[in-house]
Amino acid sequence: MDKLQIRGGRRLQGEITISGAKNAALPELCAALLTAEPVALHNVPRLQDVATTLKLLRHLGARTGVDEAAAGRVEIHAADITSTQAPYELVKTMRASILVLGPLLARFGTATVSLPGGCAIGSRPVDQHIKGLQAMGAEIVVEHGDIRAQAPLNAAGQRRLRGARITTDMVTVTGTENLMMAATLAEGRTVLENAAQEPEIPDLAELLIAMGARIEGHGTHRIVIEGVERLHAPAAPHHILPDRIETGTFLCAVAAAGGDVTLRRAEARHLDAVIDKLREAGVTVTSGRDGGGGWIRVQADRRPQAVSFRTSEYPAFPTDMQAQFMAVNCIAEGAARISETIFENRFMHVNELIRLGAKIEVDGHSAMVTGVERLSGAAVMATDLRASASLVIAGLVAEGTTVVDRIYHLDRGYDRMEDKLRAIGADIERIAARGA
Repeated sequence: MDKLQIRGGRRLQGEITISGAKNAALPELCAALLTAEPVALHNVPRLQDVATTLKLLRHLGARTGVDEAAAGRVEIHAADITSTQAPYELVKTMRASILVLGPLLARFGTATVSLPGGCAIGSRPVDQHIKGLQAMGAEIVVEHGDIRAQAPLNAAGQRRLRGARITTDMVTVTGTENLMMAATLAEGRTVLENAAQEPEIPDLAELLIAMGARIEGHGTHRIVIEGVERLHAPAAPHHILPDRIETGTFLCAVAAAGGDVTLRRAEARHLDAVIDKLREAGVTVTSGRDGGGGWIRVQADRRPQAVSFRTSEYPAFPTDMQAQFMAVNCIAEGAARISETIFENRFMHVNELIRLGAKIEVDGHSAMVTGVERLSGAAVMATDLRASASLVIAGLVAEGTTVVDRIYHLDRGYDRMEDKLRAIGADIERIAARGA
């Protein structure tokens, strides 16, 4: 497995261009299953999860084309789907694979999707997806590790989902996306209550609307979808919004290592909670817009102040930024408490940060971080996607050399992170696995 080797202690200076959002790209690739016409996406990030999704779509019979030279353009043509089964060997590494369930069931009336895998950061139940589809009339059986679903027969003898009012027991991003996609081809009106509000939800909705879907309220807790008979290709390629978690990760990297960096194609309005906490830590963050879109400038000229925070659903502080901000607190002045409310196992990076000299005490769903003046480089191992990023940030400020192992987690969600960091002055390189 590849590793990252980081020699810490260098300030960061320059510009970075933010890639398209992983958490928008994956559902939007799956949305192409809703139509027989080709769907083109721009600004698709080069990630392992994207490659896995494209492989899954090809297994189902879709044709895919990738043109990275054309602003990360990907085209999916799902006219000749030959299978409605997503097997375990293709979905075991990525929980977002559940997102083919709604589109397959809505368009073809049947779907079999293996229970997905992904990062080992706690329970990510799919019961809300199942509950919502059952409310739309689907017959669903979970057996032998598979979700087997079938839409009900309508008066014309077709298997079509029916519109319904659905209130999920918890706010779920992928659940909202799956049910919204399924509802676009259902008969009648579907109302999603307690819907997720993350920016990736309205981005997906705008793609679906461009394909002929009738959706209102996206970006709020109540989304209304009027089902249509069929969807079509959008008139123009859909541009995926910038990745707010990649943006936040680089903001934290500069806050920890110090420097002056401008992030291009970045949306500050999607990161209000994170930016507020960075300013509380003493970091200068400014933002604006120009001909190339949004930009954020981050300036850190002194050791940050420790800042307490609590993760929660958008627009509050995102769980996907908890590990990265913890790395900032590790070298900050003072002590801070971090409370994790989304995933019960999302402190697995703590032991690795402690190997670098951090002072952290975990008590259930909270962690008390006491900042130290310096960390010390060591060999560490990534346990999940965002944990990987926290270890890279810690390595940027640690004395000596840090080697981060198992960075396949990092490659799932960050587009060439080491190249971008090197471009702004970090001493970081990838060590390829033997025989690679």
